[in-house]
Amino acid sequence: MTSVKEFRVDEPATADDLGRGAFVFTDDYSVFDWGKMPDEIPDKGASLCTMGAFNFELLEAEGVPTHYDGVVLEDETLSLDAALDDGVAPREMAIELTQVPDLPFESSAYDYDAYHADAGENYLVPLEIVFRNRVGVGSSLRSRTDPADHGLDLDEWPAETVELDDPIVEFSTKYEEQDRYLDRAAADRIAGVADVDDLEAVAREVNRVVTEQAAEADLVHQDGKIECLYYQGEIRVADVVGTFDENRFAYDGQQVSKEVVRQYHKRTQPDWVAAVSEAKERADAEGLADWKSLCEESPEPLDAGVIQAARDLYCAGTNAYVGRAVFDAPSLDDAVEQVRDL
Repeated sequence: MTSVKEFRVDEPATADDLGRGAFVFTDDYSVFDWGKMPDEIPDKGASLCTMGAFNFELLEAEGVPTHYDGVVLEDETLSLDAALDDGVAPREMAIELTQVPDLPFESSAYDYDAYHADAGENYLVPLEIVFRNRVGVGSSLRSRTDPADHGLDLDEWPAETVELDDPIVEFSTKYEEQDRYLDRAAADRIAGVADVDDLEAVAREVNRVVTEQAAEADLVHQDGKIECLYYQGEIRVADVVGTFDENRFAYDGQQVSKEVVRQYHKRTQPDWVAAVSEAKERADAEGLADWKSLCEESPEPLDAGVIQAARDLYCAGTNAYVGRAVFDAPSLDDAVEQVRDL
């Protein structure tokens, strides 16, 4: 629950009808579930809004229902192309709104029955649906599962990355203070009346569309996630899809995503990263929701050169992905070379 985009409600959702509102994308960033970090990355918000809108329009063209209504410029809702033709990279996205009931935390547990009692048939499914096209060396999947659990003909996870012919789809919690992966039965209970098979099918289609688009720019789409709303029997893709914050991409073997900044913090601020991990473990052991209050370290600001390199990577990657010069940025080749040296 560490979103770095702002949320505006213009017309609230009801039990029977979707509402209207918007995401306003900021230049803030978050790593390790910390929330807003000390710095901003210039143009990051416009990058995420542009990629998100581009992907929603791709999905709608493929017949995948979404909550996207367009991008907003000067209080007018437009298609992405119309906004970019005006020479403006948008920061605001118009969306349909669904209900998000409270999720009580009592006796060291989250009360999903209470959530769904208030949700009816118009609600945000309290899950993240994760898809993986590869299993990297550091993937948490290796510690949680065996290859055979995913139909792979391997006795154990090899030392190298495993490229998958058939993507792996998993479910994790959405509104808990610490995300946790779920088995299918638990995911089905948490999903409410939304069917987990349908959620998986939508995730696979989103993964296909994003993977194919990334390949057009010589980007390798490694993994990502979606969130969904359920409205009167239909599942629609919600939140934002296929950006450098929600998904991991690579170019010529180099990460092109928020993972670059995440790994930089692991190398340069290991004490803070370790303190975050320890606080989460302690909160788990003590049955507490608020792990951050237990953390004894805080992150330090980034050097100006690191911020510039991150900005150029977001912007160059967006230009490549959408196939037009939205931002004044280096080529993707040059932006990638900058971050290799961080």
